[in-house]
Amino acid sequence: MSQFIEQELTDSILTLRLNRPEKYNSFIRPMAKQLQNALADAAENDEVRCILITGKEKAFCAGQDLKEAAEQAEDFELGDAVRSSYNPIVKAIRTIEKPVVCAVNGTAAGAGANLALCCDLVLASTEAVFVQSFSKIGLIPDCGGTFFLPRLVGMQRANAMYLLDEEISPQEAEKIGLIYKAVQPAKLIDEAKQICQKLASMPTKGFGLYKEAMNQSLSNNLDEHLEVEADLQTRAGKTDDYKEGVQAFLEKRKPDYKGK
Repeated sequence: MSQFIEQELTDSILTLRLNRPEKYNSFIRPMAKQLQNALADAAENDEVRCILITGKEKAFCAGQDLKEAAEQAEDFELGDAVRSSYNPIVKAIRTIEKPVVCAVNGTAAGAGANLALCCDLVLASTEAVFVQSFSKIGLIPDCGGTFFLPRLVGMQRANAMYLLDEEISPQEAEKIGLIYKAVQPAKLIDEAKQICQKLASMPTKGFGLYKEAMNQSLSNNLDEHLEVEADLQTRAGKTDDYKEGVQAFLEKRKPDYKGK
């Protein structure tokens, strides 16, 4: 079987590299399944403290491989592909109790753009571009696009990105809050790895609880969410990371967090 997702675990950082460069790293079903499996394995592997997702060669990800979709049987429904390929990936990234950093090294189109935007921190090469692409072929954004886009940039800008198929440069994406940071191409991976190294050395158990709180904040009212914060803070206060952080502070030394 082809290796559509390259994996490398170094210094507690798992790098997942989309690997269909001849097709601009566009997704086919086996590739989506491999990414799902890699994320599931990472969730259970205590050696993994942070995850970095990027693309191989020039593109980050061109979204769905339309040739695969066009070759399906007449009774094929696109919604089934969304449910089986993309939804599990988005859910895994949002619920994994570890930080997920995305380094967008080139064009991020369609589901590829939205895959990046559901990650915890997004850096992009200044030579990259973000584009929804769906409206050109009569589809709606998937891979969480209609959920995350208006929350990141507001309804009007999200509408323009879809309806007008507006291309967004990384510099503009940083300015409007679509991504964390635009980086020169030659420095992208190094800077992303430096961020991952910092995150991996920090109390990652708390990061998982933070992600849980952020996910729930998208649907809770204030009273509900204040209670969520209290409950999660109780759980955070029982972690080994919290105990180590307090002890290190009292002993005036650098903490040694284990992500537990």
